[in-house]
Amino acid sequence: MEKQLVIFELANEHYGIDIAAVEGIVKMQEITAVPNAPEYVEGITNLRNSVLPVIDLQKRFGFMPREKTRETRIVVITMDQLKVGMIVDAVSEVLTIDDSTIEATPSIVSTVDSQFVTGIAKIDSRLVILLDLAKVLTASEKQQTALLQAQVQAFLPA
Repeated sequence: MEKQLVIFELANEHYGIDIAAVEGIVKMQEITAVPNAPEYVEGITNLRNSVLPVIDLQKRFGFMPREKTRETRIVVITMDQLKVGMIVDAVSEVLTIDDSTIEATPSIVSTVDSQFVTGIAKIDSRLVILLDLAKVLTASEKQQTALLQAQVQAFLPA
């Protein structure tokens, strides 16, 4: 079987997510900080007249935050009916890979908490870490983020 993946860069590593979960990729835009939000929540942004919570994957994965560049993107995804933007260093490509190129995650090799990882794909001479978007946020974090989104949306004019 084959999978279509969106490949992005984060902290000098390549990551892949299922293209079916990606609603769009947008250039970095203004993000409004929200008081009392979890540390990894960068804030909210207005995307096509709806409030979009934006999480910084570097902070979420415990990496040192890096300077935003012209290549920085917000990948808009849906995880469990919650639409969220994820800040990544760059989006490099969309790839179709065969399941045979995917290996289980070696527990000592993972640079990211292995609970977020479904496997490692060997593509040419590089390794791509495959993320499980359903686990990037815990159930309570998804609830918190949805609540934050609803509270802000309530203040906006219809």
